[in-house]
Amino acid sequence: MRKVSETEKYSNSVISLVTVKFESPEGITFEREVIKHIGAVCVVPLLEDNRHVLVMSQFRAAMGRELIEIVAGKRDVIGEAKEKTALRELEEEIGVRCAELLDLGEFENSPGFTDEHSHCFLAKSLSLGVKSPQSIEEKESSIFAVDLYDLPRLISERVITDGKTIIGLSRARDYHFADPNGRESLFPILATNGGNSGDSPEFKGWFKSINNL
Repeated sequence: MRKVSETEKYSNSVISLVTVKFESPEGITFEREVIKHIGAVCVVPLLEDNRHVLVMSQFRAAMGRELIEIVAGKRDVIGEAKEKTALRELEEEIGVRCAELLDLGEFENSPGFTDEHSHCFLAKSLSLGVKSPQSIEEKESSIFAVDLYDLPRLISERVITDGKTIIGLSRARDYHFADPNGRESLFPILATNGGNSGDSPEFKGWFKSINNL
């Protein structure tokens, strides 16, 4: 397919709506409305036991209800590296820092109508930071722990339905079951943030107060 033209209909700081005209190999022209997006990151905080992860319950206006989700955020700071965005979102949304950030892959969120592209990370060696919610929804959110062994049941019972969360937690589960000798090639370390090796004592104490899904 050959792109012929693109006309912007609406834009703000996060998205723009455009009409794109294409030409097929047979010479047929057609138009599609596309939402262009600045991109996003998502983060799965994995505890030292290599089995439990943290998620949040957050109200989503589009759905009119709360969803169970992993930490995520838009790449809305110009020039900020995706790894730095992930570290910032992790602390802002749930008040957690990490010493290691691993690659869980990338995905297209909904290519039928938007070019939104997400980078997914695994956060390890966790410690407490300062939670600083950026919206009413984040301020009212709750934090839960998920046992990766329970993930198939939570998906089957529709407790978790959010796409990025299913992808992120499934990849974290892949990490859990991967051969330790081959993990680094499958899940390379993309960033180190200094600090502890393993979860900090303060974080372990805080985690004991977190409810399980």
